[in-house]
Amino acid sequence: MTIATRQRLTLAAFLIPATAWLILFFVIPLLIVLLYSFLQRGEYGGISWQWTIEHYQRLSRPVFLGIMGRSIWLGLVTTCFCLLLGYPMAYCIATAPPRWRNALLLLVVIPFWTNFLVRTYAWMVILRTEGLVNTALQSWQIIDAPLELLFTPFSVGLGLVYGYLPFMILPLYATIERLDRHLVEAAQDLGANDIFTFIRVILPLTTRGIIAGSLLVFIPAVGAFITPDILGGAKTLMIGNLIENQFLKVRNWPFGSALSMLLIAVILIPVMIYFRTTETRRS
Repeated sequence: MTIATRQRLTLAAFLIPATAWLILFFVIPLLIVLLYSFLQRGEYGGISWQWTIEHYQRLSRPVFLGIMGRSIWLGLVTTCFCLLLGYPMAYCIATAPPRWRNALLLLVVIPFWTNFLVRTYAWMVILRTEGLVNTALQSWQIIDAPLELLFTPFSVGLGLVYGYLPFMILPLYATIERLDRHLVEAAQDLGANDIFTFIRVILPLTTRGIIAGSLLVFIPAVGAFITPDILGGAKTLMIGNLIENQFLKVRNWPFGSALSMLLIAVILIPVMIYFRTTETRRS
């Protein structure tokens, strides 16, 4: 047995567990959902083994397109705000003295130590009519009546930004931390000011981190259902809430599966753009 053959067998041995895991817990469930989306709903819920495409035809109705559009819009807004907030934070952490970096990164990761559901409920205490924000504004005599902050698109967007901001900061930090500082110094030696240096040198070199962070935020934000359910109520229904309702309350598994496949298709678009951009840059 040659060395190359032995190396290939060793690599295959390492890949078998991960491949089996992905097939068992990702590929097979995905195929089951795809199969269910072409079946009819049973009389008492579940499925009936009769083929149909009516569930995909229902997706073209304005009410479902509106929910999908709202989900994409909130996902894009969440991604933009996370980028605007996360880039300066990641840059400050990456350029901080080495003795402070670990402590600053720890502050970014600390929210993960608390359950996401608990953190989302905390925002209800902050944003409700008798909450911290309204109480403070009224005590300072800035407003006369409490503001309607809870159960609005604003509260949902705020909760999404808060929940997924670390997913933007961490990949940006990793990219900025590996940035070659000599290129920045060279641009400044050639007469570029800080703004020009950032636009022409730093920003292009950190594009990969921006794209990776945007994907890590956009994908879960579009399919979120806990945050819209708690902070948005029935006024801000997103595609994740609709899928949950179809499976758990309405028990229309085929239509819920069709909605899931639609969500997967929407998520695959930015992922394909990311891989296409990466391949173009490498070539």
